[in-house]
Formats: sequence, C-alpha cells, structure tokens
Amino acid sequence: MKYAIFGDIHANLEALETVLADAKEQGCDKYVCLGDIVGYNANPRECLEIVRSLDCPVIKGNHDEECSRDTPLEGLNPLAFAALTWAREQMVPSEKEYLRNLRFVRQVSDFTVVHATLDSPSSWAYVTNKFDAMASFNYQFTSVCFYGHTHVPMAFVQNDGGRPDQRMEEVVEIKPGEKYFINVGSVGQPRDGDWRASYAIYDKAAKTVTTRRLEYDIRKTQEKILAAGLPEGLADRLAEGH
Repeated sequence: MKYAIFGDIHANLEALETVLADAKEQGCDKYVCLGDIVGYNANPRECLEIVRSLDCPVIKGNHDEECSRDTPLEGLNPLAFAALTWAREQMVPSEKEYLRNLRFVRQVSDFTVVHATLDSPSSWAYVTNKFDAMASFNYQFTSVCFYGHTHVPMAFVQNDGGRPDQRMEEVVEIKPGEKYFINVGSVGQPRDGDWRASYAIYDKAAKTVTTRRLEYDIRKTQEKILAAGLPEGLADRLAEGH
C-alpha cells in the first residue's frame, strides 16, 4: 500500500493537479492531506473541491483556520493577510464550515499526521530543527508522523528517546525501534529554494518515505495571482522557492 502525503497546497491548482497525477503514476492508492489547502494563490475553491473529492483524511492548517473564521485577521505578514482576505471573499459558507470542522491531529493506519506540532497543534509553532522536534516526539505514539507548515522537506529521526538527528534525504528508510517526524514539503509554495512542488510517498510494504519534486505550469499560476488582483510578491516568490 502506498500513501501520497501532501499539504500546504495554498490554492495552487496547477501544482496540486501535477502532484496528484504523479501520485497516480507512482501507484499510490491512498491519499492524506496535511492542511493549508487555501491561502497565497488564486484557486482556493478549486483546490478544496479536489481535496474533498479524494475522500481522504484531511487535517487543519493555520490558513484553513483563518479562512474559516469571520474574526479580524491579526498577526499575519502583508502577503498572507492580502491572500486570506481575498480567499475569505471567494469561499461560500459550506466551504468555510468544512475547513472549520477539520481536526488538528489524526492517526491514519499506523502513522500520525499534524500540520504543525504534536505538543501544541493549534498554536501553529514551527519545527525547523531537532530541538523543536523533540517536543513533538514526546507526544508521538506511532513510529511515523508526517507534518508540514514550514514548507521545507526534512526528516527528524529519534532512537531510544534520545536527541533526534536531522536528515534531508530523498528516501528515508523506516527502521524498527526508531521514531520519524517527517516534513513532506509544500505542494503550492516551497520555501527551500526549489520552486518545484513537493510531496511524499509512504510505501508501507517497502517501509520507505520518498520525497518527490515536480515541475508544474508555474507561469499559469503566477498569471492567475496577478489576474485576481493579489500582490505581485506572491507570484514572484513562487519562482524563487521561498
């Protein structure tokens, strides 16, 4: 059984379609979404419709939460503020309700999924190094947990409860007795200097997690951002991969 684990789509329809097509070609028969379906790019409703059509486990991201609310947007950078303000105007009440009702953490089969951290999933803290990861490992009761939020693919591996190692490998082999906290990167807005869409395949039989990077029609995505009247900086950062 192969799971396509993806998240941080951020309303990037072209990237999402490319990822799902690749997942099918790679033989994935299950899908899991790590949240942040909306925000930043110009197709929030279309991306949400596709994710819902997969009928797969989905968890809530911070942009999903903000988009589902009617309260004032606070504490956001100008680009995120502009994109979420626009997205709120596009979404219908039933779509906002769906996002609002998503859970923060789920166990799927033999692994866990969360958007940000396991120790405080609704606080939207970032796991960027092994010291951040240690807090989540204390709340991880499966050998593997997938997360997103930072838009940077990486893996943290803990052996016997000690200090975890940080890895940036394309393929991570899941070994008995170890815990894995794995970031699958971002479908719609990578931030590791590589503009290509990122997701991961968890092959349960082979006991491997493989990160996939894919080119997509980025120009089309950029044109949609500008046509929607969203900030030009949102289009520029896609090509820069940050």
